[in-house]
Amino acid sequence: QVVLVESGGGLVQTGGSLRLSCAASGLTFRLYAMGWFRQAPGKDSEFVAGISSIGGSTDYADSVKGRFTISRDNAKNTLYLQMNSLKPEDTAVYYCAASFSSDVIVVVTQTREYDYWGQGTQVTVSS
Repeated sequence: QVVLVESGGGLVQTGGSLRLSCAASGLTFRLYAMGWFRQAPGKDSEFVAGISSIGGSTDYADSVKGRFTISRDNAKNTLYLQMNSLKPEDTAVYYCAASFSSDVIVVVTQTREYDYWGQGTQVTVSS
């Protein structure tokens, strides 16, 4: 059984930082491209950041480029999202997701291509 568990969310002021973690179990983590998505109230889910299975490639939504950094530790089966210079518009539930990938350099950005999802962690940025 594949389980993805996000942690690290919370309430932070504008300009602050948070680091999200996603602990994965029940899968061979190094074979999966990983991603972070978010969903704000009343809005569709959106891609935030993605990383290839061995971590050599990354991609970001334009809205977070230069502020967020995705990384992974395959030895610990853990995905991270470092979020700096947070803005109120970053407020959302953040989800991690796993996509089986035979290509070690591919970054998956489409929701439909992900196989497994976590339960989400709330990030709230106050103005």
